[in-house]
Amino acid sequence: MLEQKQQQGILWSPKERECLFLLQRCRTRKTLLQIHALILRNAIDANVNILTKFITTCGLLSSISHARHLFDNRSNRDDTFLCNSMIRSHVVMRQFASAFNLYKDLRRETCFVPDNFTFTVLAKCCALRMAVWEGLEMHGHVVKIGFCFDMYVSTTLVDMYAKFGNLGLARRVFNDMTDRSLVSWTALIGGYVRRGDMGNAWFLFKLMPGRDSAAFNLLIDGYVKVGDMRCARSLFDEMPERNVISWTSMIYGYCNNGDVLSARVLFDAMPEKNLVSWNAMIGGYCQNKQPHEALKLFRELQSSTVFEPNEVTVVSILPAIATLGALELGEWVHRFAQKKKLDREVNVCTSLVDMYAKCGEISKARKVFSEIPKKETATWNALINGFAMNGLASEALEAFSELQREGIKPNDITMTGVLSACSHGGLVEEGKRRFKDMIESGFSPKIEHYGCLVDLLGRAGCLDESENLIKSMTFEANGIILSSSLFACGFSNDVTRAQRVLNQAVNMEPRNDGNYVMVRNSFAMEEWWRAVKEIKGLMRRSGAKKEVGSSAIEVDNRVSEFISGGIAHPEWDVIESVIGLSSTPLMSLFRSLERYEQIYGRTLPFILHSEQHMQLRADSVIWANNDSSTALSENGGISDAMAEEEKRRAKIARMRELHTLKGMVQSFAKLRGLDVDAINQHYTVKIW
Repeated sequence: MLEQKQQQGILWSPKERECLFLLQRCRTRKTLLQIHALILRNAIDANVNILTKFITTCGLLSSISHARHLFDNRSNRDDTFLCNSMIRSHVVMRQFASAFNLYKDLRRETCFVPDNFTFTVLAKCCALRMAVWEGLEMHGHVVKIGFCFDMYVSTTLVDMYAKFGNLGLARRVFNDMTDRSLVSWTALIGGYVRRGDMGNAWFLFKLMPGRDSAAFNLLIDGYVKVGDMRCARSLFDEMPERNVISWTSMIYGYCNNGDVLSARVLFDAMPEKNLVSWNAMIGGYCQNKQPHEALKLFRELQSSTVFEPNEVTVVSILPAIATLGALELGEWVHRFAQKKKLDREVNVCTSLVDMYAKCGEISKARKVFSEIPKKETATWNALINGFAMNGLASEALEAFSELQREGIKPNDITMTGVLSACSHGGLVEEGKRRFKDMIESGFSPKIEHYGCLVDLLGRAGCLDESENLIKSMTFEANGIILSSSLFACGFSNDVTRAQRVLNQAVNMEPRNDGNYVMVRNSFAMEEWWRAVKEIKGLMRRSGAKKEVGSSAIEVDNRVSEFISGGIAHPEWDVIESVIGLSSTPLMSLFRSLERYEQIYGRTLPFILHSEQHMQLRADSVIWANNDSSTALSENGGISDAMAEEEKRRAKIARMRELHTLKGMVQSFAKLRGLDVDAINQHYTVKIW
């Protein structure tokens, strides 16, 4: 500005120089007001360059109303440079309506003549606001004034129409351009990518001269979003210069398609990583149900001195912590979020509520929930589902009623949580009433809602009603509903119905081992050993293999996993010795469980063949559901407890019909010198 004024033969006064110097270094509103006072006191407001710089600074410091007041009080408002500055400041502050209205007022009331910069700003404004009619009106002004062949204006028009989704007009403007830049090509390709039209995007990409990394990244991102990793990888390998965006897009793509191994290979090969890359890989592990790997990578990030976990990292790692029940680590993440002020974000708080609920700490989940100033539907969903999975049906229903009183609109996930709460609480009539109310309030029931109701009826022994509900559905039952129906048959010992449902389930999911095991257990309880062998043969022919059981235990923020029948643990010798100490009392415990049938009139549904469930092996103790991994994690906890006092252990997983068994186990354990605190399927064990 100073050189421009000197070239025009006009010398700047010392005060003007001082004012420009101060504006260039202004960082606070207080300083800005002091500079304004200096401008007024020395009558510098006649200098358009100074005034333009002042308006720009006001926009950067979010003092747009102050700048607009100063601008409106000028007698001469037709300077193009000054008007562009004011319009742009409104756009920077995302005041799109004010920007466009100011443009129209200036055109109507002053001699303002827009230039190419004016239209590029207005086109971006219309694209951001999705103001289609204003965009068409502005395009008419462009043609009328004569800027339709300006490369910068045409490029922003292409981008505007592409973001509107009107690729016909975008392509027409692009074809009429006499001169195109790389940005022009990228704007049109981006429009096709957003629509998912990778055919036209690829066609333009091949025609594009001098393709840069931005164009490559755009097309890679498009292929990733449509799930075509073969084409994405081909482009990635073809790139002359890959940047961190290219690598991260590929990692996202592989994770979204379930190929975590390829994603990790790329992650390890990255020449330069940023926090987004770390978050993508951690989130990928969680998304693909590999929580242990997610925690390992999170610890690597913690040990890094370059990056510090942010909001996205916290939201990504908390599901893995919840899956493993690693409460101590979850509490550490909570304290970290509080220290870094991340707990002010709603998505972080929602993830914390979900984590605490899945770790069985529903009181802490409720406390975090109560401290959230502005609750969203997802936050309420986390609390309602947390109550449901912890068997607190009345609390879940009360939370739902409170959500309605707050005027927050529930969604499909909310209703799934409500129906699940009724199912876990055995509230049959309440569940049916809620399902009916949901339909009457305008919800279209999804397969998940039917699944909850089928589960509810099955738990209550209403098998005929459950089967009729499945037949009345407007869509075909999925594997989850059939598995739930199979469990209900097994629980009610309805072997004939179970066999019929199994035939349907096998046709849909031939390799789902849980369905075979459930029916096999039912046959075993009836002592139909020939039928048991037939089920085993059917499993082999279908290629279904029983999933190896695993359990985890957390000690000092370290999670150890135990695989059924496995001995791969650094402290296996100590664990094995503790197993020997606990075998005798556990054998007595299993004998006492036989009394269950005598007391309650039915056999435990999760105990297998009568000749199997009493067996003990040297390398593993068979716990109540024949999962030796659970016993291994118990004894791993005992060995740590013997060495380091009592340690908290938590892992939450679904386990049906354990509430009655819980009291029996605790009573027996106290008699034998063990304190067993049952949390669903999992326990904290210590030697007295």
